[in-house]
Amino acid sequence: MTIEHTSEFIFGGSILALLCVFASILSRRLGAPILLVFLVLGMLAGENGPGGIQFDDFNLAFLLGSLALAIIIFDGGLGARKETFRVSLGPALSLATVGVVITAGLTGIAIHWILDLHWYEALLIGAIVGSTDAAAVFGLLRFAGLELKARTSATLEIESGTNDPMAIFLTVTLVEILESSQSNFGFSILSALLQQMGLGLLLGAAGGWLVAKLLKGLNLPASLYPLFALAGGLSVFGLTNVIGGSGFLAIYIVGVIVGNSPLPHSNDIHRFHDGMAWLSQIGMFLMLGLLITPSHLPPIILPAIAIALVMIFVARPLAVVVSLLPFHFPWREQVFISWCGLRGAVPIILALFPSLAGMEHTKIFFELVFFVVLISLILQGWTIAPIARWLRIEVPPLAVEPEHLQVAIPTEQEQTLHIYDVIPECQAEGMQTLRLPLSEGAQLIGVIRRGVVIKSKKSLELSIGDRVMLLASDSTKDFGALFSPSLKTNTTGSMAFFGEFVISPEAALFDLAQVYGFSLPAAHEQKTAEEYINSKFHAKPVIGDRVTLEKVELVVRETKDGRITSVGLKLIM
Repeated sequence: MTIEHTSEFIFGGSILALLCVFASILSRRLGAPILLVFLVLGMLAGENGPGGIQFDDFNLAFLLGSLALAIIIFDGGLGARKETFRVSLGPALSLATVGVVITAGLTGIAIHWILDLHWYEALLIGAIVGSTDAAAVFGLLRFAGLELKARTSATLEIESGTNDPMAIFLTVTLVEILESSQSNFGFSILSALLQQMGLGLLLGAAGGWLVAKLLKGLNLPASLYPLFALAGGLSVFGLTNVIGGSGFLAIYIVGVIVGNSPLPHSNDIHRFHDGMAWLSQIGMFLMLGLLITPSHLPPIILPAIAIALVMIFVARPLAVVVSLLPFHFPWREQVFISWCGLRGAVPIILALFPSLAGMEHTKIFFELVFFVVLISLILQGWTIAPIARWLRIEVPPLAVEPEHLQVAIPTEQEQTLHIYDVIPECQAEGMQTLRLPLSEGAQLIGVIRRGVVIKSKKSLELSIGDRVMLLASDSTKDFGALFSPSLKTNTTGSMAFFGEFVISPEAALFDLAQVYGFSLPAAHEQKTAEEYINSKFHAKPVIGDRVTLEKVELVVRETKDGRITSVGLKLIM
């Protein structure tokens, strides 16, 4: 490549990246899936589009795509909060394993009937499209301003970080079967699965602990902490792949451990990787769009539509029902999780595996998978927000911990100094410092007012512009929410959702029945509101869960450490 071509390549790539950024604004207004926009821009830049760029290097695409996927999954792990695992770890792992196998199997059967392919080839394509891209789902939900129930959002979040290894394992295994003359693969498949998952879990946990430990102990310039975290995660990813484990599972676990550890410059690490994840998605989908030749797609349009419809309306829903059967999910949430089986980057990257293995008909496989992903992005991606509203699984926006300064203190208790700004209309404005709700072990260090630290033992009324310093070793989410912007504008919506009255979770159902005039089965007369709600949601309620008792609905308003702390009562007209 000459110097002129190098400059042209850099200029063209930067223009495409800028177009993607501007296109994200348009996609937000139209409600279009942002990944679809990136993909279409890549196709327009390709050989059949105005850009006229010819790109068919599958090896380079696989390398860059795998690297981008690793960065995206690492960022997903960084954003996963440990509190979400209590509610949704079991359901998410079931979806990521059993769900992927069922989806791949049913889709493979449909492909065998539709395309009359050999069983192994049909199942290979089913395995390629078996995993979801929940990162795209959350991007769309954030653009739409929706706040999902914690059980639903956590399940999708954890599933997105853990289902890729199973799809990759199935794809690699079926490629090996097609390339080998052996007939008995039962034991080898089981041992390969255990090796992939076992090494991924082991090296991910060990690598995550080591990276977090080094981030705490090393004295680095502030700008190098995010780079060290990324390099550490990618090192674990590469090492795990080299010795035969699941690198994607390993790097997700590294992200979870690092993201939930009190680290110096934690906010910088999260912001940096959020930007890197966006850059990876833009680059990956532009590249995948360049790989496709649109003029080759018409012959496979009808079979691809049929396969996509079977996957969306049959395979994914059945997989969700079977996977979540032991966990008693409400039917509305099961329907939404089924509809969130959005396909994205992973299937397209996996579609490169047959080509890299030297198999026949690989171009057809790739184009077929690409079109199935395209249909999924259009059909499911464009309708996720309306479906969420229709199923009533969103909750009113809640006060969240705002952006604030955090400094990790290297002590045995692993404490962190938090500094919050008192802003207009936040709940902390006008509060007395002695009445601030401190968690166990947390210490109020002082208040910075006009550049001076005030350490008075007497109570001090907080005013706009103050900065409150808190030293804590545990989560400060509830404390930090006091410094978030007020949600007064959403009061009407909250009342419509949670109800007109607020009652104690210890309120007796019998007393409520007497006051509001509804009948109650004898078996529930001695129960409190919390006990009754827990019995309906198997002791794992989340904000927004509701139960109906003839004329009233009891709605979970607040929870803490798995316990209901506030219940709304809504009158049914």
